[in-house]
Amino acid sequence: MKLRFTKMHGCGNDYIYFDCIKNPEMKNPGQLSKKLSDRHYGIGSDGIILICKSEIADAKMRVFNNDGSEGKMCGNGVRCVGKFLFDKDIARKETITVETLSGVRTLQIKSKDGKHADLITVDIGKAIFEPKKIPVKLPINEKIINYPITIDNTEYKINCVSMGNPHCVVFFKEIDNLNLDKIGPRFERFEIFPEKVNTEFVKIISEKEIAMRVFERGSGETLACGTGACASAVEAVENGFCKKNTDILVHLKGGNLTIKYTDDTVFMTGPATTVFEGEIEIED
Repeated sequence: MKLRFTKMHGCGNDYIYFDCIKNPEMKNPGQLSKKLSDRHYGIGSDGIILICKSEIADAKMRVFNNDGSEGKMCGNGVRCVGKFLFDKDIARKETITVETLSGVRTLQIKSKDGKHADLITVDIGKAIFEPKKIPVKLPINEKIINYPITIDNTEYKINCVSMGNPHCVVFFKEIDNLNLDKIGPRFERFEIFPEKVNTEFVKIISEKEIAMRVFERGSGETLACGTGACASAVEAVENGFCKKNTDILVHLKGGNLTIKYTDDTVFMTGPATTVFEGEIEIED
């Protein structure tokens, strides 16, 4: 069985995209993601994304991490889906809607030539702080801001929020020398996170600028995470480092995103890039 695919990335957060609007959804997408994501024996990616028909939006996206697990939402991925829909003339318009497991996301498309999407702004939705809804198992009901936990005999002050998926933000003076391969899995599987967690390691540069590294559940350290950038900016505001209703530039290993945190929602703006298209033969 031969499958057409498109390799795309948002700030280096790369996925393999399959058009399931024209073609039927493949069987066992989680297993397929594990196989194709391997950077030595497969195509190489952080996972696969299926672009499917939707009854309530222009399209629906399903995200599978490179360990085979299905994710609820991917900020960089949804921008790439928007570019795919626009560039392929499936939904060539300024406003595109995409259904996810975390709800429908609205995208604003900017195009220089009217044929290719260059910059995409996503309404990610309202930041969720209620511990049960993130979810985080702690004996409190208020926001988790600078809450102390101990992992491997080291105390960390954590900040937790859901951006459609669970995030734990930790602030450091320096992040370049952190060994994420070691501490990332400890956070991901820590007992207070029943659905595991994405962890952002953040450095404050100024009121309008921060830097972050991310360890994503199911994928490990990635070059970028859109919802992670949103979570980092939100928690920077909640801790008084940055301000609401202001563009915050977030530096990730794979590029930059601009985040604006308001009382009603969080906006994320950034590029999406098509790397190449191809065809791969898989077993039925």
